[in-house]
Amino acid sequence: MLIASQMEPTYARRVYPCFDEPAMKATFNIRIIHDPSYVALSNMPAIDVSEVKDENGSLWTVTTFNTSLKMSTYLTAFVICDFDYVTRTERGNEIRIWARKEAVKNGYVDYAVNITGPIFSFLEDILNVSYPLPKTDLVALPDFGAGGMENWGLMIFQEASLMNLPSDEFTSRKAMIALIVSHELGHQWFGNLVTMNWWNDLWLNEGLASYFEYLGATFVEPKLSLDKIFYAHVVQPVLREDSEIARSLSESEDKIKGSFSLMSLFDNITYSKGASITWMLSGFLTEKLFIRALTSYLKEFSFSNANQDDLWTHIQMVVDAQDEVQLPAPVKQIMDSWTCQNGFPVLTLNLTSGTIRQEQFFNKNNRKSTDSYNNTWIIPISWMRNGSSQPLTWLDKSSKMFPEMQVSESDYDWILLNVNLSGYYRVNYDQLNLKRLAHLLENDPKAIPAVSRFQLIDDVFALTDFGYVPIETALELTKYLAREDELFIWNVVLLNLIPENLESTLKNHEVYPLLKKYLLKRMLPIYHYYAGFIRQNADALEDDYFAQVYLEKLLATACWLGLQDCLDLSSELYAKWRDNPEYKIPFLIRRTVCCYGVAAGSDKEWNFAWEMYNHTNSVEEDEDILLYAMSCAKESWLLYRYLQYGLSDTLFSSNCTSVIISHVVTKDIGHHIAWEFVTENWPLLSQGYGHELLHDVLKAMGRFVKTDVQIQELQVFYNATLEEDEREAITMLLESAKLENIERRKLLIKIANWLEKNIDD
Repeated sequence: MLIASQMEPTYARRVYPCFDEPAMKATFNIRIIHDPSYVALSNMPAIDVSEVKDENGSLWTVTTFNTSLKMSTYLTAFVICDFDYVTRTERGNEIRIWARKEAVKNGYVDYAVNITGPIFSFLEDILNVSYPLPKTDLVALPDFGAGGMENWGLMIFQEASLMNLPSDEFTSRKAMIALIVSHELGHQWFGNLVTMNWWNDLWLNEGLASYFEYLGATFVEPKLSLDKIFYAHVVQPVLREDSEIARSLSESEDKIKGSFSLMSLFDNITYSKGASITWMLSGFLTEKLFIRALTSYLKEFSFSNANQDDLWTHIQMVVDAQDEVQLPAPVKQIMDSWTCQNGFPVLTLNLTSGTIRQEQFFNKNNRKSTDSYNNTWIIPISWMRNGSSQPLTWLDKSSKMFPEMQVSESDYDWILLNVNLSGYYRVNYDQLNLKRLAHLLENDPKAIPAVSRFQLIDDVFALTDFGYVPIETALELTKYLAREDELFIWNVVLLNLIPENLESTLKNHEVYPLLKKYLLKRMLPIYHYYAGFIRQNADALEDDYFAQVYLEKLLATACWLGLQDCLDLSSELYAKWRDNPEYKIPFLIRRTVCCYGVAAGSDKEWNFAWEMYNHTNSVEEDEDILLYAMSCAKESWLLYRYLQYGLSDTLFSSNCTSVIISHVVTKDIGHHIAWEFVTENWPLLSQGYGHELLHDVLKAMGRFVKTDVQIQELQVFYNATLEEDEREAITMLLESAKLENIERRKLLIKIANWLEKNIDD
């Protein structure tokens, strides 16, 4: 038994009567009456534990906690559990990590307890504001809706966010724990000590905590590269999501009260756009001034509330008090352009005239040319010319001439904007500069910093998607890849060229053999570099964070493209595991190895996966991998039998059936088999899974619809099974899938033509 609380945003009112508003701060006296065999925790240390008898004469324990500091209701918390803890004291702050007894005994929370103190001290030192509580508890719950919750003095996490096996030396697990712990610790200042006035400025909590999350984690895990990991995990994904339809970072109170639920504010815009804009701000102010302003902001609003203007005021005060950093406009004017407008700008650079103009980045493909956005941003531009960094400059109107950016006739005169992602925007270069950059990449890729190479490629593919530049322009930038040794850059290339949900579509298209030849030639160097480690000693990669996160995609792509060495490697490792079930396939690539091990084999290989899946002591992670791997079989009858197995209750917990169907339907030989299976067994399936399963299957089938006839075939079935409103929704889904597929075919033909011409370069 276990009880824990989660009050944010508005659940405190369900636990005790209160004015449940973040700005109505109070002190809290908490007392909990509970079963004597359990321990009760709250925000403050317990000051008294006594006993009381109820009317039946049973004994209960009464735990009374010290009066809290002045705080918001949403941060009050309690946990009643029978957990154990490990403890450390850091600068007089008693830190305890609580978890299930066996987890503590086995050392699963040792890593977390070792980093929590140092991150606390790091934040205290950098912010120059001390942590006001005498103790801090971090509790790992077997089941918890969020990754973590920052309750003051009693932080709550899901187990996966706080635990790892002591034997697991891989940076990626540690990094995840360090990031989540660091995020919640950042909140002890941003959120708990100083709280946003109301939820419309939630980003003051989450954006700042997400920014310090990366500083704290890279402080305790110095092997992580701060700028690469911040760009790949924070900025790049949110730029993909943040568009003209999204909301702005800071909305007016009225708009939120009138229109949508508070929960929807806890999204990527709040966290990642908030962090990206903080990063940009810190970049143009310099970290020294930025932190100085934060300290003054924290000191003024301690135990109280603030809105975003209060933060701008403190930054302005710090800027006014010095003369090294000059800004083109008041801080509020600069920053409001980023927090109060939707979306973000794209900068278009013309090298001949040295002109840069800005416009809102929007999808030109589904937009009438008459629509125009007149949003302008005040944009800091960090740039380099021919490899040397130039002084920061600003674009504060819709377009502007920069004489220092006019280039000469020489092919070696090139310009790079937004170096190392100092700004939250995309850059659209003219053909001349792109040619020069492509040329430079082929001759000396390291002349462009790694984060900028990543950005260049990500920007050009995003510009292609949104109709700013032709696909051929993006492909030109991939020619150099044989010389690219950074996995995080390869990952962004592969995500753009071979999106996961398109693998089976591409496989059936004439572009496939061309892609195979073009890409494999460029992948071989990095593939062989990593395959060597996997064959000899995968543990040697334990400090290579990106190998742990992205190597799987590289390997899976090599196998998907039919690279013989990759297929052999998978078969070898899989056979090794079959011979000795104690052997562990390196976890970095387990999913791919199992998939291609099954694919290359016959029923013997498949049956082994099935056997291992049914092993009682298999870990959940491995079960997921095996469920996926068994759908990789290349023989139809194996897939059909797999689906049949999935139907029988005894073999699977119920939610697996839909997982199996979803895996099989995405495979090139699987989608017909799965579709047939679903239609034949619908009466049985619909009882267990209802329409959600059908939606997923139809979505996957949608990738293959190219004609109205195909849509009609699917319609015959779901007209008989779905309610009218659902039918309409699905028909629309399939219609738009059909249009997308037609567009995609046009695109694939362009790609194929380009590859034809460039295949031998």
